[in-house]
Amino acid sequence: MVDKHTVMLVDDHPLLLKGLKQLLEFEDDIEVVAEANNGASAVKEAVEHDPDLIVLDLNMQGMDGIQTLKSMRKEGVTSRIVMLTVSDADEDVVEAISAGADGYLLKDMDPEELLDQLRRAIHGKMVLSETLTEVLATAIRKPASRQQADLNNLTNREYEILTLIAKGMSNKVIARELGISDGTVKVHVKHLLKKLGLRSRVEAAVWIVSQQGAK
Repeated sequence: MVDKHTVMLVDDHPLLLKGLKQLLEFEDDIEVVAEANNGASAVKEAVEHDPDLIVLDLNMQGMDGIQTLKSMRKEGVTSRIVMLTVSDADEDVVEAISAGADGYLLKDMDPEELLDQLRRAIHGKMVLSETLTEVLATAIRKPASRQQADLNNLTNREYEILTLIAKGMSNKVIARELGISDGTVKVHVKHLLKKLGLRSRVEAAVWIVSQQGAK
């Protein structure tokens, strides 16, 4: 039996939501477990279903994608979250990643490429549309104003999981590697992000790699 990855879709355009769902449902290893057409219900569904991946629209009426993303992270949602949008504005890209997104893809992508990128996101990789890579690279080079996180606050298990996140491993792979449940990994990820004052797995991975490089 194929191990299915769970996905939730959030978009306020019914046609796009339907098209994206149909695209994903053709894949044997992907299951769409929830849909939402506004930010408030998206946060509720994300907490309830705890999917492996959330594909989130940026420009929604009312509560926009960034606000929705921040609310999800505030509620302790550790799912991979990828923004899917028409906006290639530098500030939108940087704000989304800073707020805890694990990727930023443009809606004009070829369907096969989109599927490939979403799979990469599910497996712990940071995904960006090619044209946006330089935008993020420039932003990362700027010194962070955030207070320095302290590794000493982590338990041995949390540190172990953090180093595996930095290697691009998904929760499921980490669980198998350490012989613990998927749910236990998610709890540890939630705790270590909170202790380090970080908002996403990607931010944690970038931070730990930079710490190791500074030694």
